[in-house]
Amino acid sequence: MDKVLSGIRSTGHLHLGNYFGALKNFIRIQDSYDCYFFIADLHSLTTHPHPDDFHANVKTILAEYLAAGLDPEKSAIFVQSSVPEICELYVLLNMLAYKGELERTASFKDKVRKNPDNVNAGLLTYPVLMAADILVHNAKWVPVGKDQEQHLEIARLLARRFNNSYGTEVFVEPQNMDFGKGAIKVPGLDGSGKMGKSEGNGIYLYDDEKTITKKVMKAVTDSGPTRPFSEMPEPIKNIFSLLELVSDTDTVQYFKDKYNDCSIRYGDLKKQLAADICKTTLPIKARIDDIYNDSQYLSKVLRRGTERARESASATLKAAQKAVGFRDF
Repeated sequence: MDKVLSGIRSTGHLHLGNYFGALKNFIRIQDSYDCYFFIADLHSLTTHPHPDDFHANVKTILAEYLAAGLDPEKSAIFVQSSVPEICELYVLLNMLAYKGELERTASFKDKVRKNPDNVNAGLLTYPVLMAADILVHNAKWVPVGKDQEQHLEIARLLARRFNNSYGTEVFVEPQNMDFGKGAIKVPGLDGSGKMGKSEGNGIYLYDDEKTITKKVMKAVTDSGPTRPFSEMPEPIKNIFSLLELVSDTDTVQYFKDKYNDCSIRYGDLKKQLAADICKTTLPIKARIDDIYNDSQYLSKVLRRGTERARESASATLKAAQKAVGFRDF
């Protein structure tokens, strides 16, 4: 079976962008692919989390993965730092990555702009570590959103560069598994951009009904259309994008018709959106606490997942080491 790999940084809770961006589809394909899903705790160190938060975040993400439907009997679920082969491949790939091309990545420029006092080397080489995550398993498919497509292209670039430099075919070039719909970008509630933890514009799988409703009712809107079939401004498009993710087609069409004939009431639209989000997330929330408090089960899941992940990673790393010229004396 082809290998599929996906992961998420261990910062806070999973939000709708994580769930609809890849996780929901990933759950659906567990029977058809050799799946690896990891918690990217090393990536989160770029923001210098407190040690207590660092551990709690890993446990939270793991519980939410399982509550959302990842099956440890079908998928390898593991923590990034538990697979040291990733770090060694990261070093090898860094020797083939160039400062100029890393400085030109959109994510690095965005982080520098937002956090000019925390421009660490980890931020610069973030795409190389992401490439190591992917290439160490020789994953053919990687589900990523629009904001991560450039990083996936760097992974392909480094795979080609390694193979060409050492005259070998150690790595396959990973492709975006977009499930036939193109890369998904789940918008936030602030009127622009994607939903994200750092942006503070997300709805989380752990949010309760009151919190979800409050967040949605505060979503950015305008004064409403003044002409039939007028173009939607970005904040309204975002609300409809979310509606299309969680609501049935009749509901979406109803509110589009209301918008097009200028009779839409944004309050009614938001109430419907909040209710339909709750239908999606509240059953997941109900399972999260039970799983989070079962430490024995979580340890069992990670032991099994780490064994599978290290077996896969070790085989790839040995091939890469041999290509570079490392030999046992």
